Amino acid sequence: MTSPILVTGGTGTLGRHVVPLLREAGRDVRVLSRRSREAVDGIEYVTGDLLKNEGIEAAVGGAETVVHLAGGAKGDDEAARNLARAASRAGVRHLVFISVIGADRVPLAWLKTQLEAERAVIDSGVPWTILRAAQFHDLVLKVVGSMAKLPVVPKPGGLRFQPVDARDVAARLAGLALGAPSGRVPDLAGPKVYGLDELVRGHLGARGKRRPMMPVRIPGKAGRAYRAGDNLSLDGADHGTRTWEDFLDERLGRATPAPAPSPGLSHVDR
Repeated sequence: MTSPILVTGGTGTLGRHVVPLLREAGRDVRVLSRRSREAVDGIEYVTGDLLKNEGIEAAVGGAETVVHLAGGAKGDDEAARNLARAASRAGVRHLVFISVIGADRVPLAWLKTQLEAERAVIDSGVPWTILRAAQFHDLVLKVVGSMAKLPVVPKPGGLRFQPVDARDVAARLAGLALGAPSGRVPDLAGPKVYGLDELVRGHLGARGKRRPMMPVRIPGKAGRAYRAGDNLSLDGADHGTRTWEDFLDERLGRATPAPAPSPGLSHVDR
């Protein structure tokens, strides 16, 4: 009998795709959750809280592989440290972690916590695999959806993204979890690079709406990092298969290609 694979964040955006893939591969899965749930179809749920350091020992016990997907608005570094310490004590043989492209290059507090979380995994003494991925389509949809509600949509100059589909990331992670520890593997980004204004235009086009757009400039070190493309992975990365347009087609209906940008205040009418 093989040991279960522990997945943190198994009910989240990424985890709900990773867990079924591990089950399809014939592996039993244990999910660490803050809420009590009944076991179903080879999936066991263990109640615990990574930030509060509660229930982690029971969750990692008997698991040879741990896939750490859980994340939040803050405290990801502390959560990773708590998990890594417990995994080391339990004799876990493979710790898989999902991080973010640009964690070591873009000077934002949240990305700093991702880098610290990576260090916790690396320093744990447990053989590890770390995959850095671009922003998920789901997250980008939330951001541009909020922006599209404004009477005038800001258009940050030079701000580009390579959004990736969560299912593409899940497939890669499941394969990594079923394999041997690999260290830092190639980044995983989406198949296309978009300006933020293009992402907004695609969303508005799928909604059949229009908004005026005003150019703005992101100041400071973060702005310089984004304009330099430090949040992108243009060389040496792997790429998913589903584009932003594919995602919008699926979620919202037909996505209209973005019109060519024009200087100054312009209407987004597609």
